[in-house]
Amino acid sequence: MDPLDAGAGGILRQPKAVWATAGASVVAFMGIGLVDPILPSIAQGLDATASQVSLLFTSYFLITAVAMLLAGFVSSRIGGKRTLLLGLAFVVVFAGLAGTSGSVGQLVGYRAGWGLGNALFVSTALAVIVGAAAGGSAAAILLYESALGLGMACGPLLGAVLGNASWRYPFFGTATLMAVGFLCITAFLKEQPRPARKTSVLDPLRALGHGGLASAAVSAFFYNYTFFTVLAFTPFVLDMTPYRSGAVFFAWGLLLAVFSVIVAPRMQERFGSLKVLGGSLVLLAADVFVLGYGNHTAAIVCTILSGAFIGVNNTVYTELALGVSDAPRPVASAGYNFVRWFAAAAAPYFAPKIEEWTDIHIPFVVAAVTALLGALVVLVRRRALVHEAEELEPRHATEDGVGVFAN
Repeated sequence: MDPLDAGAGGILRQPKAVWATAGASVVAFMGIGLVDPILPSIAQGLDATASQVSLLFTSYFLITAVAMLLAGFVSSRIGGKRTLLLGLAFVVVFAGLAGTSGSVGQLVGYRAGWGLGNALFVSTALAVIVGAAAGGSAAAILLYESALGLGMACGPLLGAVLGNASWRYPFFGTATLMAVGFLCITAFLKEQPRPARKTSVLDPLRALGHGGLASAAVSAFFYNYTFFTVLAFTPFVLDMTPYRSGAVFFAWGLLLAVFSVIVAPRMQERFGSLKVLGGSLVLLAADVFVLGYGNHTAAIVCTILSGAFIGVNNTVYTELALGVSDAPRPVASAGYNFVRWFAAAAAPYFAPKIEEWTDIHIPFVVAAVTALLGALVVLVRRRALVHEAEELEPRHATEDGVGVFAN
């Protein structure tokens, strides 16, 4: 089956509300990679070290992880649309304030507020897209991953273009784009039905009591450490101008988008989700290891190539999180994201610290090991994951028109 025609509606034939939410999601994901090409410029402009500037990611994702527990609590009380708008409002305010920062401490603090808004928006956006999309959850997940890939690709490019003039401009640009997203969702998205039962803050943690979901979350935790070592630490290793660094991460993001939307579903259909995930994690480990020990050209090539493996992993992990347990999708997603975003907070902090303690190669050795640990969790827990997937496959086939798992 062509992944671009998944389900009856197909990924490209969606209501305006879905496109408005997906468009705002693109900008939200742009905010993650936006600072990549300007990290050295921020360090220079604010007289900060690499480890201090990397706290931009740490504060952002640490707050994002904790806020994942609040997203369902909030959306089940005020509704999906209002939660999206609240998250967007936070991003507009704190992204704008980030551009006015006079110190790295202020910038880190504003990024934390940005992370809170992004958590409210991103976790709710996935649930809204899944609920409103034509073609069922398979098409919705591919559309969500398309938004993720496009945002990851365009974020560094926007950061490079605007950041070449001043490191402050990308933050103002993001605030402006998210304000446009705010207006689009206000205009096109109708209020979503609220759940019959209000979600508590602890529900996502209780959902992690399910063996399959917990295994997916732990594996994704290790994988995310590798992912964000590449995203947050590699710009310092490449040591390139904003334009050149932006071009590298734009190519990286394009591979991420293509492999998450087009390649991953076809590989899953042929080989099965868990085999694809395990193999991709092993290949990512090898790629990151070469990135750390190769010359400058090899580092550029491996950085770009890692986008392919990251794209495949993102798609499979998202499907696992949404389909492996019987918990409501927003609750399962919140619990899963709560665990994995802690690794996204840890990697940007520890990678430069490990370099200070050892040398520039070792952070990538650690990242390669964590990718292998993610694959090991999939291998050890494959019986539970396969068992749960097989139990749920008929239900997904009935609800969505396609089976989520091919195992």
